[in-house]
Amino acid sequence: MAAPLDALTSWHADWKGLRVAVLGLGMTGFSVADTLAELGCEVLVVAGAPDADREQILQVLGVPVVIAEDADAVPDRLRGFGADLVIASPGYPPHHALLRWAAAEGVPVWGDIELAWRLRDKVGAPSEWVLVTGTNGKTTTTQLAAHMIAAGGARVAPAGNIGIPVLDAVRDPEGFDVLVVEISSYQLHHIRTVSPWAAVVLNVARDHIDWHGSYEAYREAKGRAYERTRVACVYNLADETTRRLVEEADVAEGARAIGFGVDVPAVSDFGVVDGILVDRAFLAERRSNALELATLDDLRERGLGARHLVEDVLAAAALARSLDVPPAAIREAIRSFSPDAHRNERVLESEEILWIDDSKATNAHAADASLRAYRSVVWVLGGLLKGVDISPLIAEHAGRLRAAILIGADRRPLLEAFAQHAPGVPVIEVDVSDTDAVMPRAAAEARRLAQAGDTVLLAPAAASMDQFASYSDRGDRFQRAVLESTGKGVDDDADHSETTGDGSGHGA
Repeated sequence: MAAPLDALTSWHADWKGLRVAVLGLGMTGFSVADTLAELGCEVLVVAGAPDADREQILQVLGVPVVIAEDADAVPDRLRGFGADLVIASPGYPPHHALLRWAAAEGVPVWGDIELAWRLRDKVGAPSEWVLVTGTNGKTTTTQLAAHMIAAGGARVAPAGNIGIPVLDAVRDPEGFDVLVVEISSYQLHHIRTVSPWAAVVLNVARDHIDWHGSYEAYREAKGRAYERTRVACVYNLADETTRRLVEEADVAEGARAIGFGVDVPAVSDFGVVDGILVDRAFLAERRSNALELATLDDLRERGLGARHLVEDVLAAAALARSLDVPPAAIREAIRSFSPDAHRNERVLESEEILWIDDSKATNAHAADASLRAYRSVVWVLGGLLKGVDISPLIAEHAGRLRAAILIGADRRPLLEAFAQHAPGVPVIEVDVSDTDAVMPRAAAEARRLAQAGDTVLLAPAAASMDQFASYSDRGDRFQRAVLESTGKGVDDDADHSETTGDGSGHGA
């Protein structure tokens, strides 16, 4: 018989015999099942779809898999399993039938992050954890923070919703000094005991209402990132919600609130003075001095000059400075940073028209930040809106729109929103059933409508899975269509690889 759950706070605790039902057979679910099998638990995996390769590996490990294609039914094998614990992958929302069953049966539910936190001492001293969340900017900030911390000399890995699954990181045989964990609201929903060194909530906007059930539940999940934080709660000075989440959090004694923003910083904040990013938080003379970290020119050279990306850099710098990374190392890291694709990525400039791929703008908040960076825009948008009304976004930016090109499944509410809030903006609907034809049609229409000085911007404000395999597939198809439409090849355009990255992964 395994120890009670409250006692299972170490890899070296007695996990043998614990009966655990794992929901999901994707990357997260597989890493959970693999880890639990190594610990000697009795594991049952319940998945919504088969995965022959992973099922074969789990069979070798002695882990049975049940395929439950009916999302509203609880498999008999799960009912008879006698689970002591359920560990849910991020794709299972709280209202899913299997989680409603677990709640009715009184079976505790964790996520992979909670499990990894309890197992983080497998290899020597446990690594320090830094949590990064927010509606937008998580991936850029996670990558930047990890890059900065590495420049300071620590062994560090980006993990969680980016890079490697966090359970794989805690089982790495060489171990890490620091894990920078990108964590979605889905994952935050299930944490219970995680106590990070530092945490940041970059921003909070309406998103994933369909998963959480309400904006209030989504907001509450984001706020869990600050719970039990021990050193630094980093928040966005331009987003009042993030400040309130810090104030509401039950943090460890001595944890400090550290703000970041693009204006001149107050004491204990990070900001910008005369084009220089500065730290007025982690120095003894912070009431009278500031530490210079980098210049806005440094950021522009790396494609990080847009306001929201400057904010991401400041947030990452605050996390790194909380770990005593020297200012010189932070500047070195910024100067050598290579952002991800599909986040404000410059495809090319042709005939005085700039083409930008921001396919990672999968919600209204991200699209808003992207639109603000350009004066006159032909906007390519649409997809799965995830229950979010983007009428306010359309109303806000109507004055900068040359035209709008609508793609995706949820076009009807977009058409209605433009008719009501931007009646003077020409709207083209790409109504095609063939995915291969969507972006060529959109690019051709954009080229017809755009004028010299315009930016053609793919910032969908919606998820991609209605027509594309992923946001990256959507962005790749857009880029190919742009190059074909303008008669350019990838090799002909030196700016094609210039990027300014970000991402969402499992969720916001």
